Amino acid sequence: MAKEQLQVLNALDVAKTQWYHFTAIVIAGMGFFTDAYDLFCVSLVTKLLGRIYYHQDGAKNPGTLPPNVAAAVNGVALCGTLAGQLFFGWLGDKLGRKKVYGMTLMLMVICSIASALSFGDQPKAVMATLCFFRFWLGFGIGGDYPLSATIMSEYANKKTRGAFIAAVFAMQGFGILAGGMVAIIVSASFKAGYPAPAYEDNASASTVPEADYVWRIIVMFGAIPAALTYYWRMKMPETARYTALIAKNAKQAASDMSKVLQVELEAEPEKVEKLAEEKENGFGLFTKEFLRRHGLHLLGTTSTWFLLDIAFYSQNLFQKDIFSAIGWLPPPKTMNAIEEVYRIARAQTLIALCSTVPGYWFTVAFIDKIGRFAIQIMGFFFMTVFMFALAIPYTHWTHKENRIGFVIIYSLTFFFSNFGPNATTFVVPAEIFPARLRSTCHGISAAAGKAGAIIGAFGFLYAAQPTDPKKTDAGYPPGIGVRNALIVLGCVNFLGMLFTLLVPESKGKSLEEMSQENEDDSGTETEMRQQGENEIRAVPI
Repeated sequence: MAKEQLQVLNALDVAKTQWYHFTAIVIAGMGFFTDAYDLFCVSLVTKLLGRIYYHQDGAKNPGTLPPNVAAAVNGVALCGTLAGQLFFGWLGDKLGRKKVYGMTLMLMVICSIASALSFGDQPKAVMATLCFFRFWLGFGIGGDYPLSATIMSEYANKKTRGAFIAAVFAMQGFGILAGGMVAIIVSASFKAGYPAPAYEDNASASTVPEADYVWRIIVMFGAIPAALTYYWRMKMPETARYTALIAKNAKQAASDMSKVLQVELEAEPEKVEKLAEEKENGFGLFTKEFLRRHGLHLLGTTSTWFLLDIAFYSQNLFQKDIFSAIGWLPPPKTMNAIEEVYRIARAQTLIALCSTVPGYWFTVAFIDKIGRFAIQIMGFFFMTVFMFALAIPYTHWTHKENRIGFVIIYSLTFFFSNFGPNATTFVVPAEIFPARLRSTCHGISAAAGKAGAIIGAFGFLYAAQPTDPKKTDAGYPPGIGVRNALIVLGCVNFLGMLFTLLVPESKGKSLEEMSQENEDDSGTETEMRQQGENEIRAVPI
């Protein structure tokens, strides 16, 4: 039999799309804009850091970050993000979504600024402090994942919930795009103000002293959007599902949502007390009941996110290396330091504009029409196809006349990762777990993704090195080459498609129906839910 549903939750499920939905998308989405900017802007300046701090007089090629330093700079924020997702995901279920939301944002603002103000001018001092603050920056970013997804899912109606959560995540695309655009503007300004010869013409003069400001300005800019949205985050009321189902405060939940929905809602404290007394829905994360109900779901969300991020982050963080390998970017020695930043930023911005951003918004448009499962399967399938299309005839793509074809197919892998699993792996964990474990389980799923991202970031750095020891970057051992690395990523995407079979479809269903919080072992929620919807023809205040 279905259990009686709270009126305030039914009201949220059947609410028409209103202004507060869009306000919540912007407030939560600006966090993701900042997340993406901060995580990916470092890939735009790593070459510059190598030139500034690891220049060697008389060297044939410009300075590059040593392997261990490059891995740390690229990967340390991901390690922090993983830790933050687990910690803040758990804390969001214990203290409430809103209380923890402000903490993560302030951490991001402070650490963005501190990363750019790395101490000293010696390589060890600068890199150590940069990595230290980027770890804590990642820690704050990590908290944004489960909290933003959970808040948006608990605010949304069931008809368009997928689109709203996906729209929050889609702000990541604008963050990546903004990173490239800021880098273009800053590097173009400095290039015009401080002209310098190419490295091969005059090695020491090719990196002007002012280049040190370029990377610091680019990194620091990430603090601005986060700071601008802090006030609005603090004004958002706590979600009704947390207040009613976890904090057991029926009066506060009804009061908050009456203001948000502009309708009159009853507090129903008796129903809340009755729900609190029922023990079959009181199981914790590490119990047999959770394993029975949601064990396969958690395996599905963690494994697919893990596999997706191996491919997604290796592609994103090392676009510049792939572009250099196929000759789309000129050899570093033919450019000065700031020119190189400009060209890398221009290439990555073009990819973001033509494939990354549109892919996110295709998901927003179609997720509530064709469903999460279909989009995720389709995305993994096409990522696999296009990755093999790049890898198998790789030699063909390295010829100058074929580079545009390579870039088009490479862009399509980004398009289908975003119109595919990169969006759906974020949406689904916020919908299918019980309210008291929703933020925790989303944090666990996201942390599995970041474990994949770390493998992608560290692994691809080494794996993509040429097999010939004479052709590797300075300090790197021979790898398996870009071609074989792309084949491995294709296989990873294929595995993601298989593990998607463990993930349930949540399109058009209420959160309580998906998490089984509103049904007992012998019935379904549908009958009671429909009755509740008929009762809620709420009267406007």
